Amino acid sequence: MTTLGSQEPGPTGTPFAPSPPLAGIPGHKLRESVAADFASTVAELKELVAIPGIAWEAFDPAPLDRSAEAVAGLIRASGVDDVQILRVPHPDGGWGGPAVVARKAAAPGRPTVVLYAHHDVQPPGDGALWNSEPFTAVERNGRLYGRGAADDKAGIMAHLASFRAVTKTLGERFGIGVTFFIEGEEEAGSPTFGAFLREHRALLAGDVIVVADSANWRVGIPALTTSLRGLVDGTIEVRVAEHAVHSGMFGGPLLDAPTILARLIATLHDGQGSVAVAGLHRGPESPLDYAEADFRADAAVLEGVQLAGTGSITSRLWTQPALSVIGMDIPSVDMSSNTLLPAARAKISLRLAPGQDPQEAMAALAEHVKKHVPFGAHAVFTPGEAGQAFATDTTAPAAQAALWALGQAWGVPAVETGMGGSIPFIAELKETYPDAQILVTGVEDPDSRAHSANESLHLGDFQHAVTAQALLLAAINNGALDPAAAHAPAREAQAGPDQEQAPAGGLREHKEGSAG
Repeated sequence: MTTLGSQEPGPTGTPFAPSPPLAGIPGHKLRESVAADFASTVAELKELVAIPGIAWEAFDPAPLDRSAEAVAGLIRASGVDDVQILRVPHPDGGWGGPAVVARKAAAPGRPTVVLYAHHDVQPPGDGALWNSEPFTAVERNGRLYGRGAADDKAGIMAHLASFRAVTKTLGERFGIGVTFFIEGEEEAGSPTFGAFLREHRALLAGDVIVVADSANWRVGIPALTTSLRGLVDGTIEVRVAEHAVHSGMFGGPLLDAPTILARLIATLHDGQGSVAVAGLHRGPESPLDYAEADFRADAAVLEGVQLAGTGSITSRLWTQPALSVIGMDIPSVDMSSNTLLPAARAKISLRLAPGQDPQEAMAALAEHVKKHVPFGAHAVFTPGEAGQAFATDTTAPAAQAALWALGQAWGVPAVETGMGGSIPFIAELKETYPDAQILVTGVEDPDSRAHSANESLHLGDFQHAVTAQALLLAAINNGALDPAAAHAPAREAQAGPDQEQAPAGGLREHKEGSAG
């Protein structure tokens, strides 16, 4: 899952002033602990990358089991004794992917933080496109290359390394609960995620859920992902005849089904390329800018191809709907003949702006197909999957503490970004735990190429991410979830040299520096 961008934020420089619960955090000691252990953290990440755990049915499940065992072993070695590998039945039979769940119990009256990542990875694809072996992690020019190096085994190691740093630094003062939830089937679409939550609802309950499966704004600029688009999909089938007929004998009066389908698909966008389905929600413009030249480079757009839609690039990516044709059932060119095809089918994927109800969007898509099918052809829209959009309340204490921690770790203001993609299981988390504060963080950047050949992780930003999460855990341990704490007047840190220092300005000063 990736957010893209390379726009400079607003003012950068000094980290921000802590509110009282943050002022006493031993930030320097946490940084030193993360730095001292970073080489071993990267070495452990390399060992995880070497395990080709893929949850797709076509792949051998044994490496996926080894991957879960390896993660469980690392968590046990970090001082957590309550570690389990759990599965629930798959809806199509058999069992879902192996999830690792580990718990450090909270002291009485203290909150619990759930740390989510996933250990399964995408298939490597064409090995010829890689500059090194996909499952052999290789360092080049400050980046670590390998399948899963960024998505999402770095997320696992960010959780583990930050937990170790806080445990080592705070010792018995580390009283909050921590639950590790490392999924084993995310890249296969999390088919048993909902059932897993229902079966283990109490086991996975927490006050804060940190989902480490997103990205930063760019190298050197941290981000908290505060919105995700929703998603619906479905198939459109067009029929014009009972059977195929010869194109020479019947072509002219009768248009073939692929032509009808093409004309219908064309109505889904207006002349500027914006989605033309009535009734879809569009959110506000983002204050962040994504330069067109950067987008073109990041998306590998060919010279001369015009971009679609209106508004800023970020709004088109994050707060507007986007519709794509992701599959078609028609003969290939090599198998084509002079035949009028009676039927054709296409699969449509529609990304939804935050605030859009997925079922209403599905109904709008079905209504559009019904109204716009040309020449009286018979068209059927069959609904597919639906996933809710997500938006973070950035005034909530956990989000405020996270933005503070990110700014402290990187030394520049954190930005609030959206994600054009969707993480459907976040909606399931929100539905199951409506009172939990959900934070979407990550270690990727626009050059990480998750899901593609030569996937990589920027090691400098990875260390910052570990430091930021260590600061976040320490802040929560220090009382940052108290609603009064997030809005308390800022003050100078009045502590010793091992504590985080910053000028006055308030915990929410990142707002002034989040975008130019």
